[in-house]
Amino acid sequence: MNPLRRSASGLLLATLMSPLVAQAAGFPDKALRLIVPFPAGGAADLMARGMAQQLGEVLGQQVIVDNRGGAGGAPAAEAAAKAPADGYTLFFATMGTQAINPALYPRLRYDPIKDFAPISLTHITPRVLVVGPSVPARNVAELIALAKARPGALSYGSAGNGSSSHLSGALFESLAGVDLLHVPYKGSAPLLTDVLAGRVDMTFDSYTVYEEHLRSGKVKALGVTSLKRMEALPQVPTLAEAGLKGYDVSNWLGVLAPAGTPPEVLSTLHRALGKAMAHPPLRQQLVKLGIQPTFGTPAEFKALMQAELPKWAEIVKRSGATNE
Repeated sequence: MNPLRRSASGLLLATLMSPLVAQAAGFPDKALRLIVPFPAGGAADLMARGMAQQLGEVLGQQVIVDNRGGAGGAPAAEAAAKAPADGYTLFFATMGTQAINPALYPRLRYDPIKDFAPISLTHITPRVLVVGPSVPARNVAELIALAKARPGALSYGSAGNGSSSHLSGALFESLAGVDLLHVPYKGSAPLLTDVLAGRVDMTFDSYTVYEEHLRSGKVKALGVTSLKRMEALPQVPTLAEAGLKGYDVSNWLGVLAPAGTPPEVLSTLHRALGKAMAHPPLRQQLVKLGIQPTFGTPAEFKALMQAELPKWAEIVKRSGATNE
């Protein structure tokens, strides 16, 4: 079974019904910090803030979001890896920081597996192929035909070179047999501005960022990147359904602590995070935004990260993307 689906299907109830672990004595007795590898305003930031607020309520201490965007999240991951292993610094890890960056950065200064202690996978979010107001295509077939008629003329924006949104576009190019112009941005927020203004033709981004503008008709969703349709967009086909056989990309995010964090502290954080992710209003909000809330064991999260490394190494190699 696909590790992503296995981690998602474990879900909250079974974990929360397991025997309670002992609370770490005196932990936490001050605010915690959650490092987020993207600027404020993007999809990852929105997910992090909702989770941090609820986690803080469970723990009885504030969880402060620390946004550190740029370089595919590598500096943020490095800062988290080198933080004191006391449970007070957490990292909101993404598929990009843990599975894509090792293939993208030849001199990465953190190890995605050895430098972290996994707590749990928390969010799974497929991307949406969104086209701006200047693109006349009404479906994926028309978009591919337009791209083939004008090689290199249509542009797609991403959250950065080598980001999952970039590689989602590169995979689209490969399977559709088209040539698009890649325009990297520093996060989803500035990209959204240019998609709405028609300065970039399309993007493969989170539904969370574009929900309001999709409902207003300012932009159009032509396809979703997962193998299953999104509950929030039931009328929009998957890219595989639209003719791109084998297209399957779902971004995942979860919480890590620095390696060496005491087991009793990790147990406390794991139990608290499970309660936070099970909070009905938070779950309902996430589902409405096209995000699948999930929760599982640290071992499941580690297995997912390990399994995704070779997959994305191959996609990065095929795309030719690199960051020195």
